Amino acid sequence: MNLRFVEAFYWVASLKSISRAAEKLYLTQSAMSSRIATLEEELGVLLLDRRDKQFKLTGAGARFLVYAEKLLELQREVKQEMGSGQPMAVSMRIGAIESVLHSWLIPWLEKLRAEHPGLELELTVETTPILVDLIQRGTLDLVFAVLPASSEGVRNQALPAMEMAFVGHPELHKKRNYRLEDLSEMELLTFQKGSQPHVTLLDLFRVRRLEPKKVHAISSISAMVQLVQGGFGVALLPRAAVDRLAGFARLRPLACDAKLQSLPIHASYRTDPSSKTVETVVQSAMSFARATKNAPKRRIRANP
Repeated sequence: MNLRFVEAFYWVASLKSISRAAEKLYLTQSAMSSRIATLEEELGVLLLDRRDKQFKLTGAGARFLVYAEKLLELQREVKQEMGSGQPMAVSMRIGAIESVLHSWLIPWLEKLRAEHPGLELELTVETTPILVDLIQRGTLDLVFAVLPASSEGVRNQALPAMEMAFVGHPELHKKRNYRLEDLSEMELLTFQKGSQPHVTLLDLFRVRRLEPKKVHAISSISAMVQLVQGGFGVALLPRAAVDRLAGFARLRPLACDAKLQSLPIHASYRTDPSSKTVETVVQSAMSFARATKNAPKRRIRANP
């Protein structure tokens, strides 16, 4: 029995779609259909119910899925045992929100590449709703987003939440401490409407019975930083991103009398019975994010 065909069936069953499974395994849809048909011919049973448009396994298909997972797990164990000492090949399709990209993602990827020189990476930077959809569809292997994904075969791990901070221009915002009332008179920048930072920012003012002068919704941290540098307003950004960007951007974190809600981060990933690569990469990311969170905070100097 060809285990590549078994793997094809496993992903078709897991993703509930021949086209999505074909995309994951870098095959054409016709090649994927051919593998399933060949496997059905070898087993002498139909694995997929093709009588209507809605995806459905046959009874035999549901039973074989259990064996398929066991066969792929056994294949992984054999490779691990017989290939002892060989460097682990790492081919990953990773997605992340901008807050993660501008904080610890890049140094973590550099560390991952140093540990696994054969790293082959596809990186997608998107908003949380899009990333959650992509991981559910099987288009990505691992995503770092604000919300966990909810789908069969997808696991979630909570990472350290990100401290948020108001950030202004050092020449325009010189006060040692700001009240929320002061900030309500300024033009504010935060992430897109409906996002966690946007919602919590509005709630922050609502609790104090304040009406902010204007709140601009910007999906890009880079754009927000450039707007702050241009004197456009004050941005609400992850403190870790500010730490990394302050080396070349004119930024000044503003002390405020209001407690800001941290930005939650979740790692969502699809399990693969034929490989432990994803789990290994997730643990690496979690350890790195925790170490970054616990590292001594360096004092930021506003650029003159």
